[in-house]
Amino acid sequence: MARPKQISASPASGAGTVFALRAIGMVLAVRWAFSMSEMGYLYSLRAMTSSPWACINLVLIFLLVVQPGAKPRTERPLHPLPQWLRQALRFLAPLAFAFALFSVGTFVWVSGWKRFVHALADTNGWLLVGPALYAVVMWICRPRALWRTNVVARRFSIGRYAISLDPVSRTAVVWAESRKLGQYDARELSVKWPQPPEDVPSTNMLAPATEPPTPAVRASGEVRRGMFARRPKVELQWNSPAAGHNRHTVFRAPIASIGDRNAAKALDSTLRQI
Repeated sequence: MARPKQISASPASGAGTVFALRAIGMVLAVRWAFSMSEMGYLYSLRAMTSSPWACINLVLIFLLVVQPGAKPRTERPLHPLPQWLRQALRFLAPLAFAFALFSVGTFVWVSGWKRFVHALADTNGWLLVGPALYAVVMWICRPRALWRTNVVARRFSIGRYAISLDPVSRTAVVWAESRKLGQYDARELSVKWPQPPEDVPSTNMLAPATEPPTPAVRASGEVRRGMFARRPKVELQWNSPAAGHNRHTVFRAPIASIGDRNAAKALDSTLRQI
């Protein structure tokens, strides 16, 4: 007796990203069709052929709606799009966003705030929704790792880099977004933490050598933080005498958040146990 095919109720990993980008593309396409109907399709087509910005928007809308090569996969939950498509959207979306802001800013500068408010009401807020949609595309296509950190599954993410460890074969696979950097012997990998400045006293002088250094502290006791302060960077080094090199840097990533720091600490601890 044949068994009925079971359909999983949970969507595939990355399906939400594909749906969100396609929905944004459909909204932009509908808005373009509505604007062309008001201006006249023939006049709109003639104007579009002489406007490079219109061509950029058309290509962006086509890629968002069609998304060639996009496929949600379990092993790549945060990267359902192929790398070339993500890079293309990452290049076109800021151009469209900058042009939209420039157009809105020029309109406000020339016509004034009162006419801008009237135009905003006449377009049902599209003068602000349009740039916001481009900004959402930029945020979705930002540099990210393949997955989130999962210490139990031996998967780590630091910035846009992802590391997968196999304790059985003692190998490590390193990815830069969805591009594979290489496969290494996990016993030859080590994490190098940023060193505090030599001329600034540090509060972790008595800390054990296995712990990463804490942020440097000024004489006044304030931590060096600010908008333009350089973020400390952690390195993954490959020390392989058999390959004829010593301390080769696999990647160098800034510690932008507490999650990156915790992932680096967990990776360092796991590499020491292998």
